[in-house]
Amino acid sequence: MNFNELNTTELIQSYSKIIKELKKRGVIRTKNLLGDLGEYLAIEHFNNTSGMSNLQAAPPGTQNIDAISRNGERYSIKSTTGNLTGVFYGLETPKSDIKDKQKFEYVLIVKFGKDYELEKIIQLDWDLFIKYKCWHKTMNAWNISITKALIKEANILFDKV
Repeated sequence: MNFNELNTTELIQSYSKIIKELKKRGVIRTKNLLGDLGEYLAIEHFNNTSGMSNLQAAPPGTQNIDAISRNGERYSIKSTTGNLTGVFYGLETPKSDIKDKQKFEYVLIVKFGKDYELEKIIQLDWDLFIKYKCWHKTMNAWNISITKALIKEANILFDKV
């Protein structure tokens, strides 16, 4: 199919058909296209790489996690096209003296390029997540900034380079 030959209405209809087909195949499950693509690709990477745990998607609406390993390890998966992840809710605020209860064992950051090609899958354990989490005042929650220091300490599971 040559998209250049389609008029705008046909192009929009093609997009709709693509979304429906991706839902039918289980690639996307919600209206968060980038998040769903990242979760799908991260789980696929784990399940197709020898020596890595098999993962399955957590049921929709599960708080704090997006995938679970056969061993019961919990994964939070964040997808981004930039250097900042989406937010993590359910943790203590910066002014709290209460230690955060562990919500997951690992964070997977799925980084996409400008044309939505997979660039990196970065894995942080809980301790590294705690070290690098940053407070997002507007969202009143935590996120992760992808820095050189973080990449140096994290486990890079996939790198397009």
